[in-house]
Amino acid sequence: MEKKAMDRKVCVAPMLDWTDRHERSFLRMISQHTVLYTEMVTTGALLHGKDPERFLTFDQKEHPIALQLGGSDPEAIKVCAAKAADFGYDEVNLNVGCPSDRVQKGRFGACLMAEPDLVAECVAAMAQSGLPATVKTRIGIDEQDSYEFLHELVTKVKNAGCQTLIVHARKAWLEGLSPKQNREIPPLKYDVVYRVKEDFPGLEIILNGGVQTLEQVEDHLTKVDGVMIGREAYQNPYILAEVDQRFYGEAKIKDRSEIVDQLCEYAAEKVAEGVPVKSITRHVLGLFNGLPGARAWRRSLSQNAFKPGSDESVIRRAYEDFLVAGQTRDVA
Repeated sequence: MEKKAMDRKVCVAPMLDWTDRHERSFLRMISQHTVLYTEMVTTGALLHGKDPERFLTFDQKEHPIALQLGGSDPEAIKVCAAKAADFGYDEVNLNVGCPSDRVQKGRFGACLMAEPDLVAECVAAMAQSGLPATVKTRIGIDEQDSYEFLHELVTKVKNAGCQTLIVHARKAWLEGLSPKQNREIPPLKYDVVYRVKEDFPGLEIILNGGVQTLEQVEDHLTKVDGVMIGREAYQNPYILAEVDQRFYGEAKIKDRSEIVDQLCEYAAEKVAEGVPVKSITRHVLGLFNGLPGARAWRRSLSQNAFKPGSDESVIRRAYEDFLVAGQTRDVA
């Protein structure tokens, strides 16, 4: 399949345990143009894991797609970026934003913000793959949260060959807050991301953090080049249905019933390959969020997808349950 162009006006964030290949395939059914990112994959998993291809394989329909790497050894980063190119990814991204203890012990993620020279070395190593080498970062860590601190990092990764920077508009506390709390407690400072774009007009700046509506996306796009949506795209995936029309000039908005039909086809194909249908259905619980019947859809999938021998028919049954319950205004 021919690759789609990398137009990062709207992206879906890399989310550990969420943006696996089944979730990405589902989101691609809703939007053809939104740029998708893998879960963070560590260089160790790709270089020393028992089944590295499991982390790299994706469906060609997922284009445009980026591989996010977690690591801090430039040589390992170089080898893994080359693997990403061999597998046909459109971009390779370095995680400089995850604040979890496990990630810090591996010396990657947000703690790398304190080592801008090392981040620059990793960017230069990624760029040797021939893929766009991008970075996802926070606006600061712990007490190192001055604009000058961020400016130094941006300058060095730019000089190393990074042309696209994704900035989560919150600082990260490396101690004292859980990853979940780090996504909620530090205040959003969109003005800092806007300032980065003003100071580095030649860089493509993608804003991330707290975006929940396409109206917010439109507003941010007056100040930056793109917007990355995180949890809202997972919990309320149909938010992406209007993206292709609003931001990429497409005429058609796909109806949820069409998405269900595609889901059933996809699930049938994957179940035939030995994939448990529950690995797919766990990602689609939010498809009808806010509509009458949404609770019945979630309940039906949750009750039936785990049963032995379950296949794509559980999705069809859940849709029928949604339609019936919708007549009784079962919304929650």
